[in-house]
Amino acid sequence: MLQIRCKNNNITKSFPEGTSLLDVFQEYADDLKMKYPVVSAKVNNTSQGLKFRLFQNRDVEFLDATDGSGHRCYVRSLCFVLYKATSDLFPGSKLFIEHPLSKGYYCNFKKKGNAPLTPDDVEKIKQRMQEIIDMNMPFRRNESTTEEAVRIFSERGFMDKVKLLETSGQIYCDYYTLGETVDYYYGPLVPSAGYLKVWGLESYNEGLLLRVPDADNPLQLAKKTDMPHTFDMFAEKVKWDIIMRLSNAGDVNKAILKGYASELIQVSEALQEKKIVQIAEEIDRRFRADTDPIRLVLITGPSSSGKSTFCKRLSIQLLACGLRPLSFSTDDYFVNRVDTPKLPNGDYDFDNIKAVDCELLEDHLSKLMNGERVEIPEYNFVTGKREYNGKKLKLSPDSVLIIEGIHALNPLLTERLPESVKFRIYIDCLTSISLDDHNFVPTRDNRLLRRIIRDYNKGAFTAQQTISQWKNVCMAEEQWIFPFQETADVMFNSALNIEFAVLRTHAEIILASVPKNCPEYGEAHRLLKFIHYFISISDKEIPPTSIMREFVGGSSFKY
Repeated sequence: MLQIRCKNNNITKSFPEGTSLLDVFQEYADDLKMKYPVVSAKVNNTSQGLKFRLFQNRDVEFLDATDGSGHRCYVRSLCFVLYKATSDLFPGSKLFIEHPLSKGYYCNFKKKGNAPLTPDDVEKIKQRMQEIIDMNMPFRRNESTTEEAVRIFSERGFMDKVKLLETSGQIYCDYYTLGETVDYYYGPLVPSAGYLKVWGLESYNEGLLLRVPDADNPLQLAKKTDMPHTFDMFAEKVKWDIIMRLSNAGDVNKAILKGYASELIQVSEALQEKKIVQIAEEIDRRFRADTDPIRLVLITGPSSSGKSTFCKRLSIQLLACGLRPLSFSTDDYFVNRVDTPKLPNGDYDFDNIKAVDCELLEDHLSKLMNGERVEIPEYNFVTGKREYNGKKLKLSPDSVLIIEGIHALNPLLTERLPESVKFRIYIDCLTSISLDDHNFVPTRDNRLLRRIIRDYNKGAFTAQQTISQWKNVCMAEEQWIFPFQETADVMFNSALNIEFAVLRTHAEIILASVPKNCPEYGEAHRLLKFIHYFISISDKEIPPTSIMREFVGGSSFKY
């Protein structure tokens, strides 16, 4: 008999060898009284599907869709139902599950012959999805040699999966079936389609928007938000993918194996620099306008999006336009630490807008816009106090002021200044490279890997500490950054197509240091599994001015 400890209630019970997690949950169900339906579990801190069988003593934690791992399991399963519905109704069609958008997932759907997607088509797909769910069709996991899986997907013309598996370096792999439909997913699915009670599907920009449960209340749909500018940013990145002939991990790996890594780095950097030049030229044009010239550039973005390096590179391009950029960070206007608001657990909430002395900042901005000289404070993160060290600024006739910080687009920061003087920039790391047509890469994973590497290299935090803080970071972004991103005049995507191949070189040893007996191990294990799909390359050809250098080290900029 096995001894299985349920971490949800810290009770241990005995089970026969080979017992499934689903059977274990049913034994514990009455005691647990879970608020939301269970969709997956963690076994010794590693994510598993509920059909996973136990053959040794284990710790088990059951998860609903409010947990990040459980939510991903739910979404993956829903993607498979969508794919089966489209393939059943439209043989020869292609479905591309591209990226998160508007609290859902944008899907590009191509019917055979490229006929346009009609409202009637969308309704038929929804009906077929509901039929599959009502039938409670089971998801079946199949283990095979990678060679056999490649043969199966090759016969079906799934070259995206063929390239991924051929370059994965795995001897064995799992693939899934839903009825007669075959697909590949890099994480567990729910036991059967009947688990997927909450979902939606609608037309969106010539494609589909797959709507998913709210992350805080999975019994209801996440509230849809219109994000036209973000959609355009993704669309621009897809154009860059076409230029580079890359759309998925297999394409990247094949290019690396053929010796094109250096060229991919150079083209990726050139495309980003071209975009920065365009932004600088637009600022210059509006700065020199006869009416309503801009004088203030506001830059924000979530953690590890590359704001600092972007500001440096934009400043260089503004200099090339004949402007004189002056800059500082909203962090310099932090209130003294004793006055900083606190989180419910007692930690300081540095992401709260009340952590910034908005009144002082706005007063200084007004004086600078009026041509006055202002002494800018500098925040001492060691003492927790704002200091004045003689840093004085005055805008000359050819000066433009750049303000960078997580609250830069928040109207509370600049509400007394006329809108005409402001130019807003939102920067994010929106990954367009996917593992294959049905396995998108969560954009937050890209930023989390960047942050883990940077924190470790600076000696600030271990990978375990960074992962443990990440949930609070993401919650703060949802509250203080994302609500204002669509107000930006321009958006910049800092993700590089070759990035994961470079990050793997740095991240592997760092993630491997996370102990197996801590809660953060599951996330470290997932990230390790994910980056192993990419062939690693050295960062030696990454330029010293690259945004990547902000995270892997070796930047020529001083931060």
